[in-house]
Amino acid sequence: MKKPQKHDANLQKNSTLYFQIGLIVCLLTTYGLFEMKFETTIHDYGDLPPVDPPTYIDVPIIITLKPVVDEPVKQKQKEQSNKFEEVPNDTPDLPFENEPEKPSDDVNPPIDPGDIEVTPVPEDVPVPIAFIQNAPIYPGCEKAKNNDERKRCMSKKITNLIQRKFQGDDIASEYGLTGVQKIDVQFTIDKTGKVNNIKTRAPHPKLEGEVIRVINLMPEMTPGKQNDKNVDVIYTLPIKFKVQ
Repeated sequence: MKKPQKHDANLQKNSTLYFQIGLIVCLLTTYGLFEMKFETTIHDYGDLPPVDPPTYIDVPIIITLKPVVDEPVKQKQKEQSNKFEEVPNDTPDLPFENEPEKPSDDVNPPIDPGDIEVTPVPEDVPVPIAFIQNAPIYPGCEKAKNNDERKRCMSKKITNLIQRKFQGDDIASEYGLTGVQKIDVQFTIDKTGKVNNIKTRAPHPKLEGEVIRVINLMPEMTPGKQNDKNVDVIYTLPIKFKVQ
């Protein structure tokens, strides 16, 4: 047999050494992996949506009952009528407790229609312009065909007069009034067609005097009629203007 050489012996020793070194490295790697700490990141998904409360539904319990049929009423009445016995009427007749009393002598005699005093309704009651049968005719509105057209023409004429003659802006600015000013005016067109009984309500007495002055400039009109009679007609006029 051939004797092993020195080189073969060294190779055998080296393979054993390499195996031991590899084993040691594997053990150290395994030990290092056990000793390592792995950090786990937990993602934040924010607030979860609220959970709706459970819905309860009441289910009624329906119990079906068999209908109970009563006996006919007529049959019961017959059975009861058969049980009645006739009893002789020996009791004397007694007066009814609720028997009406006989009327006594009338203290108040009948009223004679001639004795009734009727107070006549005054004919001089003013009528509002909205309820007048024949509205007053303002000069220049004679061609109006009906009552509504006369009212519209009259309103237009009065508005034009106030716009031309009323000096409310100067008076309001002179006395320190600013913004929108409102004046309520009411006057009467009497039976002769003249304007009188002027009533005003304004933010300042000077404005009231100015409105009265302008209303007195209105011309004489054809008076209004109610039931073919001349009557006083009440006219209401709101005035609004803005002070610059």
